[in-house]
Formats: sequence, C-alpha cells, structure tokens
Amino acid sequence: MSIWEVILAFVVVVLMLVALLANVLVLLCFLYSADIRKQVPGLFILNLTFCNLLMTVSNMPLTLAGIIYKSQPGGDEICHIVGFLETFLTTNSMLSMAALSIDRWIAVVFPLSYHSKMRYRDAALILSYTWLHSVSFPIVAASLSWVGFHHLYASCTLYNKRTEDRTQFVIFTGVFHALSFLLSLIVLCFTYLKVLKVARFHCKRIDVITMQTLVLLVDIHPSVRERCLEEQKRRRQRATKKISTFIGTFILCFAPYVITRLVELSSVVHINSHWGIISKCLAYSKAVSDPFVYSLLRHQYRKTWKDIINKILKRSSINSSALTSESHNRNILQLNE
Repeated sequence: MSIWEVILAFVVVVLMLVALLANVLVLLCFLYSADIRKQVPGLFILNLTFCNLLMTVSNMPLTLAGIIYKSQPGGDEICHIVGFLETFLTTNSMLSMAALSIDRWIAVVFPLSYHSKMRYRDAALILSYTWLHSVSFPIVAASLSWVGFHHLYASCTLYNKRTEDRTQFVIFTGVFHALSFLLSLIVLCFTYLKVLKVARFHCKRIDVITMQTLVLLVDIHPSVRERCLEEQKRRRQRATKKISTFIGTFILCFAPYVITRLVELSSVVHINSHWGIISKCLAYSKAVSDPFVYSLLRHQYRKTWKDIINKILKRSSINSSALTSESHNRNILQLNE
C-alpha cells in the first residue's frame, strides 16, 4: 500500500467510528426522550439516522477492504447487495434532509397552521414517498446488472461493464442524480432561504424595538447598551450560520462525488483513483456530520444525552456505595467474630 492508500484507509476507519458513535447517540436520545418521539421532525431524523447507521456498517467496511486489497471484497452477491444499499441509502438520506427542510419551512413560515399541515400522518406519507423514490433506482440498476465493484471508488456501487449499454447507463445516471442530489438541493435552497427571509424580518422587528428601548432609557449604562448591540449582531448571524451549515454540508459532502460520477461518464477526462476514493469519503462524511448538524448540537438532544449520562453515573455511584457499605458490614462482622 502507498502512503496515500494508508491515509485514505485511516480516514475511512475514523469516519466509521465517529459515524457509528454519533448516530447511536442520536438513536439513544430518540428512544430515551418521549418529547423527541412526539415531535414530527423526529421521524425524519430517525429515518436519516437509520440510513447513516446502515451505510456505516455495510458500505464503509467494504470500501475499507477495497482500498486495502485493491479488489472486490467478498463475492458478487455480497457486492450486489451492498451496491444496492449504497444507491438506496444515499438517495434516502438526501430526501430525508429535504423533508427536514420542508418541515422547518412550514414551522417558520406558517407557524399557526403547522400542526394541521405537518402531522404524523403527513410525515409518514412523506417518508413513504422517500422510500419508494429511493428504492426505485437501485431496483432498475440491479435488474439491468448495473451494480458492481468500481475500482475508481474502491466500493460496490453503480457500475456498467458492458459497452453496448453505455448510452442507457449515461441517461440513467443523469436522471438518478438529477432526481436525488439536484432535487434535494433545490428543495433545501428554496425552503431554507424562505426560512432565512422570515428570520431576518423578525430580527429587524426586534432590532427596532431594542433601539427604541435604548433611546428611551437615557440613563442606561454603556456596557449594557453595548451588550444589547452585540446580541443584535449575534441574532442576525445565528440564522444565517445555521442555514449555511445545512446547505453547505450537503454541497460539500455530496457535490464532489456526484460531479465525479458525471464527469466519469465522459471518456475524454481521466479521473485519478485517489480522487475517486476521496470523493467517496466526502460522501461518507455526511453520515458523520448529520448527527451533529440536525440533532446532537440542538439543546433538546444535548439535554437528553446529558440526562442519560447522569442517570448512568448516578446508578453506578449507587451501586458502588452499596458495595462499599456491604464490604464495611462484612468487615465489622469479621471483627466481632
């Protein structure tokens, strides 16, 4: 193995470990907190977490084996199953992010009618469409034998070995990425920009009220006035940072891989195998960033996993104190004997 392959293998191992830990934490928070389970976005986050976990335990290990051995890991049947899952899970996770953005858009732009427009039944219908949309492409690819081990990405994925099917495969790949990556990106941009517009409008209203209050309070201390102005600035930047994170991580993780897959269809451009694996690792890194972007950094999830940790520590401390008391009583009995 070259130094580049060692580095890429190490990156895949790190991605696997962090993605597994982070997504398991999200799953534990969902199972532990009744409040999270009651919320409609929790269904979308649960579906996204499921996709990330399955991707972590099925696709990443085989990619790691492909990097190390430079050949197809396992037999053709295993590779076909993993390639089917890779196409399904990638599409499903993209559409789940789009569904989360639609939920936020309805909650912010139509707050009074949110509970009537986004119920559990509506979320279940959206998820049903997500699964139906996601499973249709790998079924077509598997039926046409367009799934196999691709050396450029060292993974089992969409791959066409027959030159006579080249035109059909090019059309299929273009339609697949247009209805998965491009569609999800358009939905993300439309919904989150609408959310940002409403957030900025509310910030302006709050700023006007704050400035009027500061003008009326003539005797206010300069430090208090300064803190109010700093809070105004942070408030304006907060929504922009969050929305930039949602859209930015989606583009940063998926765009290089999708563009590489499209450029690969052209026989004119030669793609370096190291770049192919790097773009695949960037796509895998979405399974690492999603738990933090959508869940673990939010107040409710932070509070939940802190409660879980405190409960575990409290139980262990109770057990240790009980063991200490028992040993103390045993020592006293021995002394009395």
